[in-house]
Amino acid sequence: MFLLSSASRHIGRGETSLRDPIKRICLKMSSTSDKSLRVLVDMDGVLADFEGGFLKKYRTRYPEEPYITLNDRRGFWVSTQYGQLRSDLCEKAISIWESKDFFMELDPLPGGVEAVKEMAKMDNTEVFICTSPIKHYKHCPYEKYAWIEKYFGHDFLEQVILTRDKTLITGDVLIDDKPDILGVEPKPTWEHVLFTACHNKHLSVSPSQRRLLSWYDDWRSILDSKRK
Repeated sequence: MFLLSSASRHIGRGETSLRDPIKRICLKMSSTSDKSLRVLVDMDGVLADFEGGFLKKYRTRYPEEPYITLNDRRGFWVSTQYGQLRSDLCEKAISIWESKDFFMELDPLPGGVEAVKEMAKMDNTEVFICTSPIKHYKHCPYEKYAWIEKYFGHDFLEQVILTRDKTLITGDVLIDDKPDILGVEPKPTWEHVLFTACHNKHLSVSPSQRRLLSWYDDWRSILDSKRK
């Protein structure tokens, strides 16, 4: 698991501080696990509008190239679908989210920030933003922290988990737009609630899986069901 706190420095403060915030997160995750509901919330496509931000910047940078409307998006990996249009478009798509300010400038998805803030105030509830940084790490990790600080405040940076494998993270619920979340652990502790996005809205979910249509859907009843 790759945990960072404030991307090795407090954003905008210039002071190095990594060890203590990580210790506080680990202590919090271990000491309250017996009594609290732990909710893991994905960032891109769940809180931040990755798809809309990508399409806007792609069309600006490559105005003459073909593009895929949000209604026509299929499959989790944007670059794969663009590569099917034309092979060189795969790398052009990747270049968008590898660019400086891409993650920093994503708009929040409607209702997401408010919902997470409400969750965080609930009794016996722990909320962590659990997000996977891209492997091209020059800008992404820092910008994810900066985005979270902008919309949730500096203190919420202690509630951030960066990991390439979410199956390793202990929780009760994971709200995520990726249909298949695989990793080292074949049976993660959390229930995966599929958050509806343009790329997965056409998929049928199994009877055992729940779907959250948007942040205006009844996410509270999902949390309540896990407390029983």
